[in-house]
Amino acid sequence: MNTAHFPIRTVAIVGGTHGNEFSGIYLEKRYRQQPELMTRSSFSCRTLFANPEAHAANKRYVQSDLNRQFKTADLANPLLSNYEQSRAKVINAELGPKGAAKTDFVIDLHNTTSNMGACLILTQPGRIYNLLAGYVKLKMPDAVISRDEDHFAAEDHALLCTVGTFGVIVEVGPQPQSVLRQDVLEQMHEMTQHILDFIELYNTNALPELPKRVEAFRYLHSIKLPLSANGERLGMVHKNIQDRDYQPIEPGAPLFALFDGSEIDYDGTEVVYPTFINEAAYYDNNLAMSLNDKVWIDVE
Repeated sequence: MNTAHFPIRTVAIVGGTHGNEFSGIYLEKRYRQQPELMTRSSFSCRTLFANPEAHAANKRYVQSDLNRQFKTADLANPLLSNYEQSRAKVINAELGPKGAAKTDFVIDLHNTTSNMGACLILTQPGRIYNLLAGYVKLKMPDAVISRDEDHFAAEDHALLCTVGTFGVIVEVGPQPQSVLRQDVLEQMHEMTQHILDFIELYNTNALPELPKRVEAFRYLHSIKLPLSANGERLGMVHKNIQDRDYQPIEPGAPLFALFDGSEIDYDGTEVVYPTFINEAAYYDNNLAMSLNDKVWIDVE
């Protein structure tokens, strides 16, 4: 496959953006100790341990979510100076600066407590992302491709991976916080290796024949757990929804089981696809799940 394009010369693999998501932390450490696993001929690759203080505290973050600190305006704001906000500025200087980055491609490794499997999250539109989606689906047919909020400009994204010229998130679950699972770690390693292989093949104009288009999911909005007027939880995610990430929710299907024995149904008119169902990290905001639309990516 002929691909005239911007060559990828510098890659960074980031683990530990959230201190209690252990797969990325241990995979970053493994790659640091075994650099041959990330070595390819056409680009240099380094690793970064993003939030060591949060990991030492065995918490997602110390003061604020590091993966929400990378909007261009926030990085330039000296008043944003707590630990994670300051750490974001250090990472931006090391990998970026955002908008004129010294790092061509950032791979940020994450875990979820939700049953999402191995998920590749694309945060921007563009040909390289379309080709990557096709390659990952070719190599990992069960992988899920998420287009997230790729209609936002990079400067408006708060995610760490947007510091690079290109960037993606590898999100794998289910895995409890502060726990390691071999199957999840292996899936994360496999997807990361496929991304590195893709970049090598992309750089050397050696990509194989890819599928014409691949299924993907685009974020619509999040919904909260049912709450009383004073903010008390009235129920929980319905058992028919639990663990069914990326499975369709039809209009009228039960969404929540209330503690009084009643149910709340989905009142939308279109089929939607839930993700981050009952994600433990989002409980402080009472978020129950994200809803997505199914879309298609034209690979080439």
